[in-house]
Amino acid sequence: QELEGASKTDLQIIGVASLKQAGKQEISFFSNRLFKKELLETQAAAVIIAFKNQQLCQNVPKLLMDNPYLGYAVAAALLNPPIRQPPGIHPSAWVSPEACLDATVSVAPQAVIEADVKVGSEVEIGPGCVIQRGVEIGNQSRLVANVTLCTGTKLGQRVIIHPGAVIGADGFGNANDNGKWVKIPQLGGVTIGNDVEIGANTTIDKGALDDTTIGNGVRLDNQIQIGHNVQVGEHTAMAGCVGIAGSTCIGSYCLIGGDVGIAGHLEIVDHVQITGGSKVMQSIREPGVYSSGTPLEPNQRWHKNYHRLKSLDDMARRLKKLGQAEKK
Repeated sequence: QELEGASKTDLQIIGVASLKQAGKQEISFFSNRLFKKELLETQAAAVIIAFKNQQLCQNVPKLLMDNPYLGYAVAAALLNPPIRQPPGIHPSAWVSPEACLDATVSVAPQAVIEADVKVGSEVEIGPGCVIQRGVEIGNQSRLVANVTLCTGTKLGQRVIIHPGAVIGADGFGNANDNGKWVKIPQLGGVTIGNDVEIGANTTIDKGALDDTTIGNGVRLDNQIQIGHNVQVGEHTAMAGCVGIAGSTCIGSYCLIGGDVGIAGHLEIVDHVQITGGSKVMQSIREPGVYSSGTPLEPNQRWHKNYHRLKSLDDMARRLKKLGQAEKK
């Protein structure tokens, strides 16, 4: 990294803001040419910008980096450190005498921690969280509020789980007996690796027999449903409202867009990107970018195309007959 346009004593930076909103003591970043106008007009104390774009930034000091977006992330984290809660158990929380908590753990009001739970050092358990029997939580993990960890759940270190998430509820397992459903006991658990972040109201079901597993460094957005026995590889990221049916295996370093639906018992290799709204009905065995669905278009045009699509099979049959007739 290299700072140009200011001496070391010129700048006092106390925050991070957008190019449009940044003031004289805030740093911003430029990583998309769509914001060129905002860059020219910014009042920021300095701008994080790529070497290749440095000529666009003439009015303010610039911090040159190969990856300005990463620089923004690092700066934001440095200038906005998390506020850690002091160790201790709030009087309104209930902790089983058979639970094992490190002395540095913080337990907020109305939390419930059942027997045989193991909680590592510097863990924060937010208000209203429920930690069921036998759960294990790794060091420096944080449950923000109203998080439920069901029996059989194991969290690695530095895991962050946002409000309303439910980890380890029963998977959707039922057998049919002459039209009546018989519940199949879900005997597995959920194993979550290190440095995972799970969004608000996301649900990850326990396995039927083996564990559902989430690899190290995975990022899950809000309102995602992960079915029983699903395997998610390291550093894969999913946007909101993704649904993954049971026993599907997703590789590492995958990117899955919002509202993607993935059928069960599929395999998706490493380094796959699936664009938003796609429906995955078969395994993906080659890395790459995949899409499905109909993009937005004016309603009248969509209706016309829809009716044409219904006639597609008939049109194909006619074309086949015409081709056969020409050969004769």
